[in-house]
Amino acid sequence: MKHFRYRGKRIRPSDKDLVFQAACGVGLTVFSLSFVLLNLRTVLQFGWHGLLALDSGGNMPYRLFTFFAAVVAAVAVIVLLRRLFPDAVRQLSHRQKLARMVLENQWYEQAEQTMQDSFFKDLSSSNKKTKIVRFPRMYYRMENGLLHIQVEITMGRYQEALLHLETKLESGLYCELVSRELRDGFVLYTLLYDMVADRISIDEAKAGEGRLRLMKSVWWEYDTLPHMLIAGGTGGGKTYFILTLIHALVQTRAVIHVLDPKNADLADLSAVMPEVYYRKEDIAACVSRFCDAMMQRSESMKSMSGYKTGENYAYLGLEPHFLVFDEYVAFMEMLNTRERDDVLGKLKQIVMLGRQAGFFLILACQRPDAKYLGDGIRDQFNFRVALGRMSELGYSMMFGEVKKEFFFKNVKGRGYADTGKGVITEFYTPVVPKGYDFLREISILAAGWRFVPIKPTGNKESNDDEMEEVIFDARYLRGQSMGDHLRDNMPPKSHK
Repeated sequence: MKHFRYRGKRIRPSDKDLVFQAACGVGLTVFSLSFVLLNLRTVLQFGWHGLLALDSGGNMPYRLFTFFAAVVAAVAVIVLLRRLFPDAVRQLSHRQKLARMVLENQWYEQAEQTMQDSFFKDLSSSNKKTKIVRFPRMYYRMENGLLHIQVEITMGRYQEALLHLETKLESGLYCELVSRELRDGFVLYTLLYDMVADRISIDEAKAGEGRLRLMKSVWWEYDTLPHMLIAGGTGGGKTYFILTLIHALVQTRAVIHVLDPKNADLADLSAVMPEVYYRKEDIAACVSRFCDAMMQRSESMKSMSGYKTGENYAYLGLEPHFLVFDEYVAFMEMLNTRERDDVLGKLKQIVMLGRQAGFFLILACQRPDAKYLGDGIRDQFNFRVALGRMSELGYSMMFGEVKKEFFFKNVKGRGYADTGKGVITEFYTPVVPKGYDFLREISILAAGWRFVPIKPTGNKESNDDEMEEVIFDARYLRGQSMGDHLRDNMPPKSHK
């Protein structure tokens, strides 16, 4: 027996005035109840016809007062319901817009226009009435902040229009398309109707089990959709977003390499992380070592006990490696042709072969110039984020030639993203509180998971005090490698 799946409320031609109909229904109900209750004495004394009488016992002034009071009560209830249940009102509005979209575009089958008889038989009538004989089956459902709109595909003359409704739905319902898929003779559009409400804080951005949470309903699933490309100009929030990614990844077993050729904010992480480089020679050497380590792991994985064809690094219990490369285009401009070809060749190997071995690339630049992302490299970045204001050429470089209206909002950390599913949606980076100290927080997190002291056979409390003192020192560490500092000051320890 086929499992029944609820599609949602069906859209009908009568829904074109749904909001007005609902308001009238609620208003008339509240008005009637209020008017009857306020005149309950008259009803009991003279019956229901007493309410319609012009004068029943000399209470006409009171009758007028109760009439206007009932009108005020009806209006107040409508306004209150709109404030208390905004999602319910929004659903009515969405269904009304969908009905009007179908009617105004005439995506329905209609009977021949017929002449209505006029009241005077000897006069010809100019009135015409159109009868809808088939209205497309369209269903609407709101669930967990997502809109699900299913449209039947009947291979008729309107099929092409119904197969590509994403632009109309996004602009008309003020939503962002999440996915579009064919299912059981229907095309299912899934949209997120309130992207700002989907934004999370930096503390909620967590990584684990091969994916990293960036919004309530948006994850970077790096195990299956590896490598991230970030683009954005000055003031778009690109640096804070990269620091947020590092902040989330450092809480796992991930090994992180950071490259900042402009010696800017990311270069400051050298005070709390060992693999941070900003000199041209060091950056090129790090890229080479990262690629070599990937190749070595790919070779050694096959000789490990428990290796299974088709499984990745996580199946063998290995930690992921991330290469965070900021201002990539600016770095490539520093190199000569031979050096550039060498770095580009290494990066190409990483994006082509890194997924199974657990080596991932996070590449950031102001604009992804095809000159330095050629030979299909750009297509290997499954997660792409464009932050801040960008030109049409910049968006086309990021996402290709797509039918998408891009709008600019003056919100830091706001942009557009393709999560690897071929659908471009509005995107908001995790919120970072004002004055947030990334160096301090990352040093605490790194010290917390990488080093665990061996408990001596003496006083447990003294050992805990020593560990807390070392982590406290790491919080304010500047000017030297955190690894060297902890190595010199830690009590006897074992690596986790």
